[in-house]
Amino acid sequence: MPRVSEDHLIARRAQILAAARACFLRNGLHNTSMQDLIQEAELSVGAVYRYFKSKDEIISAISETVAGALVASLREIAEDETLDLMAALTRVIDLIDQQVAPDGNFPMAVQVWSEATINPRIGEIVRERYAEMRSPFTALAERAIARGELAPGTDPAMVATALFGVIPGYALQRQLIGNPDKAAFLAGMRALLTR
Repeated sequence: MPRVSEDHLIARRAQILAAARACFLRNGLHNTSMQDLIQEAELSVGAVYRYFKSKDEIISAISETVAGALVASLREIAEDETLDLMAALTRVIDLIDQQVAPDGNFPMAVQVWSEATINPRIGEIVRERYAEMRSPFTALAERAIARGELAPGTDPAMVATALFGVIPGYALQRQLIGNPDKAAFLAGMRALLTR
């Protein structure tokens, strides 16, 4: 029996995840069955189950891909020592604008959050992903304290939790009510952070 190439395996997995994303965005996580995903992927039952044993595994894989890309971008921002706190937050908001755009991942994130409140397995996935996403904000806070942008003695971990809250706060407002725009939101952040 010929071996399947690694490229083929990667492509098939991506095909399943793309089908799942389309189903989840169209029908919602809760209303999408494995049969829906299989039909959307246009693969056999065995082909899909070869890669993923359950819908939760698919949700985890999508979350890992999306959060992984965001974490990498947030770390890049956090490691750029040329950025003051407001410049770093501006770059973060640029990332969020991409996710809230029509082809972005934020609508999917909202569904995952909702499912996390009733499904302990999804809740664990969300906790893991968001802990990773929050960690770069600690580095931003430490640098802001060192530069005098934040008061000496400020706890960087606590600042990180507040700064991380910018992501869902801004994104939800953009998704649900269509505003504020980036400039207005950053003006508000600047007013809060200016001493």
